[in-house]
Amino acid sequence: MKKISTVAVIGAGVMGRQIALNAAASGFETVLADSFPDACDKAKAWADSYIAGRVEKGKMKKDVAEAALDHIIYTESIKEAVSGRDLIIEAIIEDEGIKRDLFLQVDNKAPKDAIIATNSSYIPSSRFAGDIENPGRLCNLHYFNPAMLMKLVEIVRGEHTDESTVESLKAFVPALGKEYIVVNKEIDGFVVNRLLRAVQNEAFFLYRNGIASFNDIDTGAEKGLNYPMGPFRLLDLTGIDICYMNRLAVYEKTGRPEDEPPEFLKEKYEKGEFGKKAGKGWYDYRTGGETNA
Repeated sequence: MKKISTVAVIGAGVMGRQIALNAAASGFETVLADSFPDACDKAKAWADSYIAGRVEKGKMKKDVAEAALDHIIYTESIKEAVSGRDLIIEAIIEDEGIKRDLFLQVDNKAPKDAIIATNSSYIPSSRFAGDIENPGRLCNLHYFNPAMLMKLVEIVRGEHTDESTVESLKAFVPALGKEYIVVNKEIDGFVVNRLLRAVQNEAFFLYRNGIASFNDIDTGAEKGLNYPMGPFRLLDLTGIDICYMNRLAVYEKTGRPEDEPPEFLKEKYEKGEFGKKAGKGWYDYRTGGETNA
């Protein structure tokens, strides 16, 4: 079993920056990399602001906060990011071709015994097994948004994944202050997103047939089922674009009418109404609060 002490996260977007800060705040020497010039600057500004807010609210001591920020560095260089790292986590756009290009780079530049993980919520690591020398060190390590707060991580074992890789990650995840579940076989959506999709499908049915508004469906889930947020509000948080693209990929694969993304989801995708990150989705966040869109 490989002991993980150093971490690289590739992709400084909403998920990547949180995954990196979580590792740094847990004492791991962490590098966050992104090839886009402004991405690392924005991620650093976010991390500084987030940690300052935790200190101000009394949720983190000042010395712990300073240590967390000291444990993370930022770079535009993939080579610099992965050099000497024990664990490399990919957290870039959900595009298989772009991910493949990255894995080829990582495989050429990273230590040959480094564990390589994808945070993808739907694309299984087996798609990239042929791009990695010794694919036994490859798997999905799926965090949930917001990754700084959500307590669960899915460790997804592909047929190519060595047991030692799984064991290493089973030791790593609790050190982050999180819990893990092990998904023993690759399956579309893994465990949590399959459960979520079932709820989502029913919410879409209720909305599409005019049985209730999206707001009332959310209220029903939150107040009647004690969900922290309803399915439409959760879509705004995780990204309507990601949901649409994943559902479209399933439909293109199966061709089944029931798998086709609903028209109202397609309309929001085409308008760029991706949710909270875009300022508008099912709800409108452009005033700094939340109102019905």
